[in-house]
Amino acid sequence: MRAEASHKSEMVSQQLFGEKSFIIERSKDWLKVQSKYDGYSGWVQTSHVVEIDEETFVKTDKELTNEWVNEIDFNGHNMQVPMGSSLSAFKNGMAFWRKNSVHFKGKPWNPEEVKITPKIIKQIAFKFLNTSYLWGGKSVFGIDCSGYAQMVYKFLNIYLPRDAWQQAEQGTVVNFLQESHCGDLAFFDNEEGRIIHVGILLNEHEIIHSAGKVRIDKIDTQGILNLETKQRTHNLRIIKRFF
Repeated sequence: MRAEASHKSEMVSQQLFGEKSFIIERSKDWLKVQSKYDGYSGWVQTSHVVEIDEETFVKTDKELTNEWVNEIDFNGHNMQVPMGSSLSAFKNGMAFWRKNSVHFKGKPWNPEEVKITPKIIKQIAFKFLNTSYLWGGKSVFGIDCSGYAQMVYKFLNIYLPRDAWQQAEQGTVVNFLQESHCGDLAFFDNEEGRIIHVGILLNEHEIIHSAGKVRIDKIDTQGILNLETKQRTHNLRIIKRFF
């Protein structure tokens, strides 16, 4: 999803395979769409979109692909899609989007059946380890800090908006780092007090976040300490709990 209808325009977010959007504007070779999941909008290439009927659009989408890379049969041809892709309107591994036949042979992940535990949180979060940072990204091929938090929480059946500052406005405040639980979100600000970063706490002294790559670093009451450079990189602003 790009800010403008141009390949030269910045990427503001992504729509992974199977995710649904509203079409809100059309231009030559481009569509401006709004994500059904988080309301984020941007421009995508017309060739990347399959228009579906309203009945398919309103069906609940819960099941996700849960391997790092997953094989989909799309109109008889193999297609590789990343972890967290939506199995939109699938039934018994099959879906039909207008004239398109889609088949997934793997075992899907159903977030509604998940019992949230530190083990499950780490199982999901660690699959993204060493994924390169990508502004606007939200997949194992490249991901930004808020996209990372949103995707991990999506596997836990917890909705998060797209941007870190939006996420920071939700949840319940955790007053002290020492009271934090695995899975709490820590938010960080800049000199102007604007929320610019988010990470997932593993415990009261470790955080996993996307900064250069998805990595585990130390955290204290001041903020993040990069384990490789020994430099302080982010200033802690607030901790929020969502479950």
